[in-house]
Amino acid sequence: MSDRHYAHWPSHLPRHLTVPQTHLYRNVEVSAMRFPDKPFLIFFDTPLSYARFQDESERLAGYLQQACGVRKGDRVLLYMQNSPQFVLAYYAILRADAVVVPVNPMNLTAELRHYVEDAGATTAFAPQDLYPQLQPLLAEGRQAGRGLQHVIVAAYSDYATAPTELRVPEFVAAPRQPIADPGTVLWMDVLAQGLRPGPLQAGPDDLAVMPYTSGTTGHPKGCMHTHRSVMYNTVAGGQWLSTQQDAVHLSVLPFFHVTGMQNGMNGSLYIGATMILLPRWDRDAALEYIQRYRVSVSQLIAPMVVDLLSHPRIGEYDLSSMRRLSGGGAAMPEAIAQKLKTLCKLDYIEGYGMSETIAPTHINPPERPKKQCLGIPLCDVDARVVDPATLRELPPGEVGEIIVHGPQVMQGYWNNPQATRDSFVEIDGKRFLRTGDLARTDEDGYFFMVDRLKRMINASGFKVWPAEVEALMYAHPAIQEVCVIAARDARRGETVKAVVVLKPDQRGRVSEQDIIDWSHDHMAAYKSPRIVQFIDALPRSGTGKIQWRELQERELA
Repeated sequence: MSDRHYAHWPSHLPRHLTVPQTHLYRNVEVSAMRFPDKPFLIFFDTPLSYARFQDESERLAGYLQQACGVRKGDRVLLYMQNSPQFVLAYYAILRADAVVVPVNPMNLTAELRHYVEDAGATTAFAPQDLYPQLQPLLAEGRQAGRGLQHVIVAAYSDYATAPTELRVPEFVAAPRQPIADPGTVLWMDVLAQGLRPGPLQAGPDDLAVMPYTSGTTGHPKGCMHTHRSVMYNTVAGGQWLSTQQDAVHLSVLPFFHVTGMQNGMNGSLYIGATMILLPRWDRDAALEYIQRYRVSVSQLIAPMVVDLLSHPRIGEYDLSSMRRLSGGGAAMPEAIAQKLKTLCKLDYIEGYGMSETIAPTHINPPERPKKQCLGIPLCDVDARVVDPATLRELPPGEVGEIIVHGPQVMQGYWNNPQATRDSFVEIDGKRFLRTGDLARTDEDGYFFMVDRLKRMINASGFKVWPAEVEALMYAHPAIQEVCVIAARDARRGETVKAVVVLKPDQRGRVSEQDIIDWSHDHMAAYKSPRIVQFIDALPRSGTGKIQWRELQERELA
């Protein structure tokens, strides 16, 4: 690995980071002991202290073990929006020595089925508004005596009880509803039982969190992360960006995704900061929260910053408390970065990571960030740009694939040894993850994204894998063939387009809008095609493979 980036290394940091060799739940115990009465979470003006957080997460863990039969290493689904219940459930699963399987709350029943079956999950947490998506899987599992057996159902309103002038979304404000299905139990009824878990058994090298990522083969794959690998980025992000225990963090990036999970949630708990939670992006609420609670740090993807800075009354809000704004997923436009600098005197600190690395491997040095840049490798990370064919490291300016070796890299893909073998390579005695992202470095050792080797669409920061969308769309009775590509979108950056060949007897009977509507009903909104184009035949190679790249190039042209 080149050492050019060390000339711009953050002045306050050593190059090696010593990370606690402990179970992640120990972070709850330590912060609750240090700051028992301090608000850990604030949700629509309702606080939740560190001491109460520890107590309730332990009661939930006790129920998982004693009532649901959850044992060490079992996988438990966590299917929620950002909320106190998400964070409590996350740490309750860990306290039960089980493995958190965070699931995008936009996923529908057909998508959830894969997570339940692949992870072998018998227990799930869900909010009452999304429970109907899990209910068919629970009913099937109970009838078959295998699969999903238990669902703990939460009402967000149970943790939004303080008077507030903020606009509370309907799904948050909805009062708790009774549910009597076999295998279900209401969250507050679980707490009322007062059960306690047994002693912690897992160690730093046991599995802790398994976020799913998709890829070129269609079905999402579970990324196996240990307490050790998750702990690394829990600590590293705050150290790199000098986040202190009195920070107030506006947390709006989704916690099911590794960026929000690590920097917004786990990192805040580790240092003892206060999190202001938003379940979904709302620029009015964000501005009000920044002013009201003197928010000092936040992570926002580029489209959120664009939306925030375009607020017609932004000049009426006091944003002087903000000390850091960071993010990633897509490059920040130059004009927006300059507006942020002028208005808030802040540089936008960009970074780079993936589910396989449980968030960042690269972040820009806060003292010398570059624009539209992934940053430099973090402590103990060996990252290189190599020729994808020969794996030879390339000099500055030449484009190649990013490969990464570091303490935050996953163990591999759950139940998929072939995908694991395909994703790793050994160089100089080190095991490197092949990211599939094409980049270059400059003379200072900073990394810049150029393109992707993998087929992926980045829609408002959400990663959409075309093969997964195609697999879901083939369930439509009128579709003979489909190829999913990216289309430019002024607001989302990229959006999903499906190029469809209809079955001969369906031509003229099914419209593009019919396909769009059906897709929206059968998959998460962020991955559902916004554009559908009918075509007589898809282009193919000499061996019969669909030439998706040809369609992509036509679209971009």
